[in-house]
Amino acid sequence: MPLGIRPTVDFAFKKIFGSPKNSIALIGLLNAILRLEHPVVQVEILNPFSYQEFEDNKLVVLDVRCRDSAGRCLNVEMQVSAYPGLMERLVYYACSMYVDQLAAGSNYANASPAISICLLSHRIFPDSDLAHHRFALIDEPSGRRIEKGIEVHTVELTKYNLDAGTLREAEPLEQWAFLLLRAQDFEAAELRELLAGAAFQSAIDVLEVISAKTEDKDMYDQREKAQRDYQWALSGAREEGREEGREEGEKSANINTVRILEDVLDLPISDVDKLAAMDSNSLTSLVAELQERIRDRKS
Repeated sequence: MPLGIRPTVDFAFKKIFGSPKNSIALIGLLNAILRLEHPVVQVEILNPFSYQEFEDNKLVVLDVRCRDSAGRCLNVEMQVSAYPGLMERLVYYACSMYVDQLAAGSNYANASPAISICLLSHRIFPDSDLAHHRFALIDEPSGRRIEKGIEVHTVELTKYNLDAGTLREAEPLEQWAFLLLRAQDFEAAELRELLAGAAFQSAIDVLEVISAKTEDKDMYDQREKAQRDYQWALSGAREEGREEGREEGEKSANINTVRILEDVLDLPISDVDKLAAMDSNSLTSLVAELQERIRDRKS
């Protein structure tokens, strides 16, 4: 019987990649994405998985922050919804990690790279067939790069070939894309045959535990429904905006999005007329601020 567990649901994603005892899965994913000359061999997870963060929380919790043995600061997140300002937020997050690692008076030369990684279940660059984009600090004329700076990686999972028949010959990142998007359709034994290696086996073990353990399955089901409802509400707001015309429609969509995000954050819901009186730039900024509050969860 298929596992029926989607790794892109926040509870499953965080349990797979955010549990210190399963760090081999996170290390495998990081190495598949970064392809460093000196691979990641050890990580310290800074916001480890805990049941408490899911119990009374309507937020979508999909990021894993860690530091590797070389001192690199990394954040890995799974994005299941597209929204304006995503790239800017990823840059901001990488900059925040870069700044936070240095105490007042520290030597700037001791700064380590800060890397923000976003896995996406949708396309954000539809005009490109390239699935993995790597943005770094680079001088265009010379190609010279600041090695210990910040990086932003986007991985559009749906651009990879998700055919099980060719999986054994695929690159590791393509195999991870398959696991993240297709695991729910297979039995655990089938996945173990298709995806060799300790990192994949560790991830599959977690999926099997979630599918079999009553408490985990109940929590997973709650989180899947909350995630689906959240996406549906945002999609509805965008569709309503499109129907009302481009400029006015965008403003209407932002008003709806603000009210949805306030509900998700358990904040007082703003009056529609009050939001309508704001100019478009202020509304857009408010949306970005509320989205950042959702993402900026400190452990």
